[in-house]
Amino acid sequence: MRRSWNWALWAGLAVALLAALSYIPVFVPFAVTRDFPWANLLLFLAGGCLLGIGLNRAFRRPEAYRGRIGGSLAALISLGLFGLFCFGVFYAARNIPAATGAPRAGQQAPDFTLAGIDGKPVTLSQLRQGNRAVLLIFYRGYW
Repeated sequence: MRRSWNWALWAGLAVALLAALSYIPVFVPFAVTRDFPWANLLLFLAGGCLLGIGLNRAFRRPEAYRGRIGGSLAALISLGLFGLFCFGVFYAARNIPAATGAPRAGQQAPDFTLAGIDGKPVTLSQLRQGNRAVLLIFYRGYW
């Protein structure tokens, strides 16, 4: 009896590769998928399910499907990609250096000059003249 090609194994590996490689170019530009990579985690889940189906076929019915060695390697590669992805997104990307020189809450900000809406330079001290307070909003880096 001729053994069939086990498409679920290779589709699972392809989906896992897509999940790992699509985060930065596809999902990072959007805050809903950048802040928590739910779309990539769903892709990893789909790839894992396909790999599980393929490995089940390969090991339970080896006379009908091939891929016991290749499928095991594909599963190990996918698991390694998932581990590296989780390490990079949940640990390494959040390991931001401490801002030791940043002003604390309630501390007066140092004077600085920026371009205003009309393109002319505006200083913080100019904004404080006649106003009780000025609200400064800082956007953190390292996205």
